[in-house]
Amino acid sequence: MSVNRIIFFTGKGGTGKSVISAATSLLLSELGYDTLIISSDPAHSLSDAFQVSVDRDITRIRDNLYALNVDPVKEAAQHYGVLMDYIASIFRSRGIDEIIAYELAAMPGMTGIATILKLDEIIEKHSFDCIVVDMVPSGEALRFLYIPALMGKISRRVLKLVSPIASMSKILEPVVGVPAPDRESIDKGLEIVDRIERIKNYILNHDVTSVRLVTNPDSFSINNTRRTYIQAVLYGLNPDLIVVNKVFPKVLKDTYLSEWVDAQAKLIVELEDTFYPLPIRRLKLFDRELKGIELLLEAAKEVYGDDDPASVFYKDVGIEVHHKDGELEIIFPVRYVGKEDLDIERIGDELLVTLYTDMGPTTLVIPLPAITYKMRLIRAKLINDRLHLIFMEERGNDEQ
Repeated sequence: MSVNRIIFFTGKGGTGKSVISAATSLLLSELGYDTLIISSDPAHSLSDAFQVSVDRDITRIRDNLYALNVDPVKEAAQHYGVLMDYIASIFRSRGIDEIIAYELAAMPGMTGIATILKLDEIIEKHSFDCIVVDMVPSGEALRFLYIPALMGKISRRVLKLVSPIASMSKILEPVVGVPAPDRESIDKGLEIVDRIERIKNYILNHDVTSVRLVTNPDSFSINNTRRTYIQAVLYGLNPDLIVVNKVFPKVLKDTYLSEWVDAQAKLIVELEDTFYPLPIRRLKLFDRELKGIELLLEAAKEVYGDDDPASVFYKDVGIEVHHKDGELEIIFPVRYVGKEDLDIERIGDELLVTLYTDMGPTTLVIPLPAITYKMRLIRAKLINDRLHLIFMEERGNDEQ
C-alpha cells in the first residue's frame, strides 16, 4: 500500500489547528481524494469538529472521508509492552517498587513515537490518497517527526550488536545483578526501528509530506511559529504553508475592537515579511463556533480559495552536501537566526546544533556522513540564512 500526500498540522495550543486540519481533510474529500484524518492530539477534537462520533477505529465521516483518533497510551502499550516489561524489571531488581518501576520505564516521547508507528501501520494496510495528521502542539510534534531520522541510525546498530549474545547474557545475570534482555525484547526493538526507518522515507520526502503551521495574529503565537518553523527545517521537514487563524474581519474596524483589528493587521504584515516567500493564508474569526460540515467547508474554501489543498505550496532548498579537494561542506537552511544565536558542538559522528531563540534553546542532533569520521570541523559560517559547515580531512602534523 502507499499514500500520495501526508500533511501534518501543528501549532501552539488554542490556535485552531484541529479545526483547520478537519476543514482541509473535508475539502480534499470534496475534490475526490480518498482522505483519512488522524488526530494524535489528546484533546481529540475531531468528534466536535465533524459533529460525528470518532473513536479508535477508522470511522467513515462521508464519501471519501474517514477519521481516526489515535489512543497514544494504547498504541504505546501495544508497541512497547515487551520493552517496558524489561526496563521495569531492571528497576525492580534494584529494589524499586513495581508501580514506580513502570512509571520510570515509560520512556519520554513514547506516545509520540506510537503515533508515528500508527501512521506506518495505516500506510501498510490501507490505501488513501491523502492522510492529514492533527499533531500535538508545536515543538513536541516536530520532535516526534524527527525520531525516524535519528533513531533509525543509532538504535539498529546497538540492537544488532546485542541480539546475537542475548542468550549468553543470561549467564552473566547473577554477576552483574541486572536482568538481561531476552530475544523477544530485542526483536521488538529491531521491529520498531525498522518501521520507523520505513516511515522516514515518507516523512522526509518533500513531494509527499508537508508541515503546515497554524498561528493566530498575536505576538505569542507568531514567536512560537517562528521557532517551530526553524525546528521543522532543521529536522529536514518541509513547511509549505502558514495559516493565520482567527483574524478579525475589517467590519469590526469602527467598533470596540478597532485597536485589535489594527494590531492584527500590523502583525500579519510583519509575519508575511518575516516568512517570505513561504505562502501565508488567512482565516477570519467566525461569528460562531467553527464546527459541522457546512462551516468547515466554508472555512476551507476561504483558506485555499481555488487552490488544491493537496498541492505542495512551497519547497525549500533543504540540506546540501558538497565534497571537493579533501573538504566536505554541509549546508543547512536556518532562517531568522543570527550568528550569535548558534552554538555548534561535535560529538563523535554527530553534530549538536543549538539555536537560542526568544522561546528558549532548541538543540538538534545531526547524524554526520560516514566520510566525516576522518575529518574535523574547521569552519561554520552563516551566509544568507544558510549555515555552512566545512569539514577537512585530518592530516596529522600538517593540519591547518
